[in-house]
Amino acid sequence: MSAVTDTAPVAVPKGVLGQSVRDSLVIAQRNLIRMGRIPEMLIFGLIQPIMFVVLFTYVFGGSIQIGSSSTTQAYREFLMAGIFAQTVTFATAGAGAGIADDMHKGLIDRFRSLPMARGAVLTGRTIADLVQTALTLVVLAVVAVIVGWRTHENFGKVLAGFGLLLLLGYAFSWIGALIGLSVRTPEAATSGGLIWLFPLTFISNAFVDANQMPSFLRHIAEWNPFSATVQACRELFGNLPPGFRTPDAWPMQHPVWASLIWSVLIILVFRTLAVRKYRSAGA
Repeated sequence: MSAVTDTAPVAVPKGVLGQSVRDSLVIAQRNLIRMGRIPEMLIFGLIQPIMFVVLFTYVFGGSIQIGSSSTTQAYREFLMAGIFAQTVTFATAGAGAGIADDMHKGLIDRFRSLPMARGAVLTGRTIADLVQTALTLVVLAVVAVIVGWRTHENFGKVLAGFGLLLLLGYAFSWIGALIGLSVRTPEAATSGGLIWLFPLTFISNAFVDANQMPSFLRHIAEWNPFSATVQACRELFGNLPPGFRTPDAWPMQHPVWASLIWSVLIILVFRTLAVRKYRSAGA
């Protein structure tokens, strides 16, 4: 009895939240260092959105009427919020492929053997993806300015617009994390991360006026979380063309609130599912 009594009690970690934050930042730093050593990841991630900017601006810009204007400049300003939003959401495929690659190489199993917070591996990965997305947005914004994109609101509203874009990108990175944990190979994660993004981004108000769509597609586009962020950014950037009629759907009438609600809801749901999947995979 004395031996049992004299044994020191097992230490209970204090500041669980603080430890989780520290562990997440360590994982994020690891992924950022890895990204820095593979610069082609950032370069290739920029090629597609830049191509979209050039193609839609100079090929389709003069033939698409938005509101009461069909000028290239009006469409260019209307377009850019959609390109920005598409860029942050397409990063989902990269997030899923990265986690699937770590799983395939056994790195996730080694992380599980360490005394660290369970959700830190996924949180750190999504934070690193968020930093990469922010850098991509900066470069893309510079390219947009070069081709003639302009904002017509104050600096604070413009920053708020980019903040909503980053929040949407962070929310979608959790969808990518869940996909990456659910497939066997990085190739499958890339395919699974892209196949549903194309209808999500094209059945939206990103590239055309949703008012011109057939009725059943218009309702889908108006309640699409992607459309809410695009509409919010257009308002915050001052990029709604003259004569543009805002749809009557609630997300289009209150796009900033709709964007925030959608993004937070996606984070809560898919972070919960991804962490649960991570734990069950190690059981």
